[in-house]
Amino acid sequence: MEFYYRPGSAPCRAVIMTAKAIGVEFDKQIMINTRAGDQFKPEYLKMNPQHTIPTLNDNGLALWESRAIMVYLVESYAKDDKLYPKDIEKQAVINQLLYFDCGTLYKSFADYYYPQIFQKKPADPELYKKIEIAFGHLNTTLEGKKYAFGDNLTIADIALLASVSTFDVAKFDITKYSNVSRWYELAKKVTPGWELNWSGCLEFRKYFDN
Repeated sequence: MEFYYRPGSAPCRAVIMTAKAIGVEFDKQIMINTRAGDQFKPEYLKMNPQHTIPTLNDNGLALWESRAIMVYLVESYAKDDKLYPKDIEKQAVINQLLYFDCGTLYKSFADYYYPQIFQKKPADPELYKKIEIAFGHLNTTLEGKKYAFGDNLTIADIALLASVSTFDVAKFDITKYSNVSRWYELAKKVTPGWELNWSGCLEFRKYFDN
């Protein structure tokens, strides 16, 4: 398997943690420098016409969209179904959380911070409110729960951890959301590959330090 990624990217880090959780090693890890335009090279576009990261190439099967990759890895290579149960109703709830992470939580990060980082635009208070709303929803979701869903770590926790840790290095005050803060401390301890995730976060932090 070949994995195309950038260490600072939260979606890439979510896939890396998933691979660690199921004991899968990528045959090759190819760094894609999106700032230099590596994603627009002809050989990359042939594999992934959307020119996004991460991308997984598993013996000719090219997949992008991190959460789809996470599901594929678990269903193909995990020794059990704890990270992504085979029960259809449990899958539905985990999918709901993955889509929330993609379409609401991480999107709120990208919408607010990316224009400031990459386009040098001023902060938009209305977009910041959307971050607070997203964290409010997550805080409600985690009420009375140890994990995002069920009694053990799932790929929903892994995806959310990649996103929440990115807010952490952006110095967003997670402690205002008690359930998120409690869950975050546990997730850091129990998620395989957390150290790799955090090192990627620290690489991403340079954009905020600058």
